[in-house]
Amino acid sequence: MVLNYIWIAFFVIAFVVAVVQTFVYGNTEIWTYIMNASFSSARSAFDISLGLTGVLTLWLGLMKIGERGGVVAVLSRWISPLFSRLFPGVPKGHPALGSMFMNVSANMLGLDNAATPLGLKAMRELQELNPKKDTATDAMLMFLNASGLTLIPIGVMTYRAQMGAANPSDVFLPILIATFMATFVGLLALCIKQRINIFDRVILLWGLGLTAFVGGVFYYFSSLPEEKISSYSAFAANSILFTIIVIFIVAGFVKRINVYDAFIEGAKEGFKTAVMIIPYLVAILVAIGIFRASGAMDYIVEGFATVFGWLGIDTEFVGALPTALMKSLSGSGSRGMMVDAMSAYGVDSFVGRVACTVQGSTDTTFYILAVYFGSVGVRKTRYAVGYALLADVIGAISAITVSYFFFK
Repeated sequence: MVLNYIWIAFFVIAFVVAVVQTFVYGNTEIWTYIMNASFSSARSAFDISLGLTGVLTLWLGLMKIGERGGVVAVLSRWISPLFSRLFPGVPKGHPALGSMFMNVSANMLGLDNAATPLGLKAMRELQELNPKKDTATDAMLMFLNASGLTLIPIGVMTYRAQMGAANPSDVFLPILIATFMATFVGLLALCIKQRINIFDRVILLWGLGLTAFVGGVFYYFSSLPEEKISSYSAFAANSILFTIIVIFIVAGFVKRINVYDAFIEGAKEGFKTAVMIIPYLVAILVAIGIFRASGAMDYIVEGFATVFGWLGIDTEFVGALPTALMKSLSGSGSRGMMVDAMSAYGVDSFVGRVACTVQGSTDTTFYILAVYFGSVGVRKTRYAVGYALLADVIGAISAITVSYFFFK
């Protein structure tokens, strides 16, 4: 229901802003901008769905091989001690545990194209356990917050390299800190909400272990020459991912299953899922596109700048706020804002670096909620939006704070 109100608000606010633009500032072309944005956003949503069709077909096909070959079951047993506490409603050994683990792993490696189909598969498996098919379960809400941690932001570093940054990977460590803080706070808040014992020995050990692991990654990459950070991180992410693919295929061969037929079976599921999410993508992206075209986002940014100025807070980072505000709404929109910030202020400017750090620190909340819940027909998302936005706010604040520490 929260998504319903937010969706309506996008249109109503855009209409009000357009009326003000017309009768106060005489800008009659605003209506053309808005309608053009609605058409282009609808087309973009369909294009994204087409792009996801190939990716979903590939990865759900590979996951079917992993299931038949027993690899997913092994992963489920390995992660079961932790996930049985974070997801008490999911039985031990259930396939959803393996799919969720694979999704979290892909997100940590910064591989969005692989993470999305794995996440959609996990949601379908969680939906099988859902007694109320139109209402999100605690496990679904926990999963959506657990999947946000990104250790290797390949995409952001690639954009910086393409735009001629002196050191494309200089945002790597700030992003690592910011995304860890966002994920940690989001999970902690959900554990408290769902009355999960955060002092459980297994949860504490995993939490400390993950913190130590992130600290180790931070220490290792901070010791590398700056020019090698980007290449080393890309090598680590892609080599790990391809190794997993080969393990799936070899495991299927050892189990003497028909690997090709298993892939085709899973690929058909991926195609059906891609078609199913098209209406949800069109709905959310058109609303966001109209909101942006009306100029409402610009007013919000200007309002923030004014408030920060009154409070005596340094406002140099305000140029990166459009990226922070857009990130929760649209992944492509926030990438566009990030590129625009680097173009307007300079790829190695403080604002450009803040925008990149924000881009890598948080999730695309409304896109994820629309796609993930839409793929399984969940309409009542309960408190998903509030807690996801909490993580986004913490990520953005952390990104701005660490940027001042690293770049000022």
